[in-house]
Amino acid sequence: MTMPIRDKLIIFDTTLRDGEQSPGATMSAQDKLRIAKLLERMGVDVIEAGFAASSPGDFEAIAAIAQVVRNSTVCSLSRANPNDVELAGQAIAAAPRRRIHTFIATSPLHMEKKLKLPPEEVIAKAVEAIRVAKKYTDDIEFSCEDASRSDPEFLYRIIEAAIREGATTINIPDTVGYAVPAQFGEFVADLKAHVYNSDKVIWSVHCHNDLGLAVANSLAGVHLGGARQIECSINGLGERAGNCALEEVVMAVKTRNDFFKLGVDIDTRMLVRASKLVSSITGFPIQPNKAIVGSNAFAHASGIHQDGVLKARDTYEIMSAESVGWSQNKLVLGKLSGRSAFRQRVRELGIPTKSEEEINEAFARFKELADRKVEIFDEDIQSLFDARNVLPQDIYFVSLKQESETGKRPWAEIVYMDHGVERRGKAEGNGPVDATFNAIESCAKSGAELLLFSINALTQGTEAQGEVTVRLSIGGRIVNGSGADLDVLAASAKAYLDALNKLQVQTERFNPQIEGLSTP
Repeated sequence: MTMPIRDKLIIFDTTLRDGEQSPGATMSAQDKLRIAKLLERMGVDVIEAGFAASSPGDFEAIAAIAQVVRNSTVCSLSRANPNDVELAGQAIAAAPRRRIHTFIATSPLHMEKKLKLPPEEVIAKAVEAIRVAKKYTDDIEFSCEDASRSDPEFLYRIIEAAIREGATTINIPDTVGYAVPAQFGEFVADLKAHVYNSDKVIWSVHCHNDLGLAVANSLAGVHLGGARQIECSINGLGERAGNCALEEVVMAVKTRNDFFKLGVDIDTRMLVRASKLVSSITGFPIQPNKAIVGSNAFAHASGIHQDGVLKARDTYEIMSAESVGWSQNKLVLGKLSGRSAFRQRVRELGIPTKSEEEINEAFARFKELADRKVEIFDEDIQSLFDARNVLPQDIYFVSLKQESETGKRPWAEIVYMDHGVERRGKAEGNGPVDATFNAIESCAKSGAELLLFSINALTQGTEAQGEVTVRLSIGGRIVNGSGADLDVLAASAKAYLDALNKLQVQTERFNPQIEGLSTP
């Protein structure tokens, strides 16, 4: 049953838009689609799928998400100009629930130095953008960029005008992470009190983490300011130091429901899965001590803490690990396990499947893995299904030989397929990974620059699969490639080849800088 708006906190996820603006976090259209599907299953209310006017690739990604997401509202950001708004409206057209989120800077500093416009023209542009947006949807959000450094008197005027024109959500961003909680909460409350038509809209907050206060400021905006929407991202991904972290605000509101007295529709058991997916796609590792989703979030090293947890978990745990998606990594399957047991575990993990054929294909991959790995964990099973979300590869891994001996220069020999043609390369390197990449480049000759190499273990133990992310750059395009294998060098080769494939087929992801582009 849907909660009355006064009793519900709307979760607006901007991982695919503001999160992608984090340097190096560029996502392909397919990556965005994978994340959007998971966000929808998790119960996110609004998915900000991108910035339609920023590039043809972003427009197409938003349009693809709008075609498949049925339960969440699909949103596109747009600057306060007719062209941006038109493109946003066209991109979200296929979504049953659609929103246009338009913004303009409102602080004296931004209006003078960036926009070079007087206040009256800024108001006129905001009103015009909302008027155009109404042609595409009646769900329109208006943001006052750099609101926390804006003159309240001016904010009263522009917000009132936006509401009169048809805005249904008013967003108050702390664009540069300047605010502190008590002040920000009072700031939002003051705006609501002085805007005469404030009761006609939902109030929202969008806080950045430059001072490490994004979550605290967002919650203050809700508790003290009366906001009923928080804009946030998985793992707090976003520009500079990032955004308010979705997993943290959701669990704060759920765990301290006695204080906030608000409900959220998020299935919290999917938080860890979403965190790992975003980390894998972007190549941004999750710090071990990260709240909720870090590997140490429910670990206890102190003897006193361990003793207390053994006697009663709630002595030192205010929420259960299972409630946010952590499992006990129970060994439930092995190479002797049958198809029925595998199918049952897939259901228990909540992995969506479309057909029995999909189960059979994953089971075949499971058997191959089980022949090489004694213990099969939940994360291993999840990785089998993650593979189906990867676009068909024209360039893909076949085999790898390598040798690294103390005192000698390592070498590697790679075999891979390139559009149906077998390629073989052999090269030396400063280390085994460097040799592997050099062997690939001896054939590919891409000229790409390696910006990032990241490796994480999918599970614990020496038999864990290695999950590798590489980031390549060429000609202004930046892509992430990923690969998983028990052999970390094979995983590295798969990740590099995945990135080369994306560089070739995802040319629409080239996003030239748009003059004056700025976001809340």
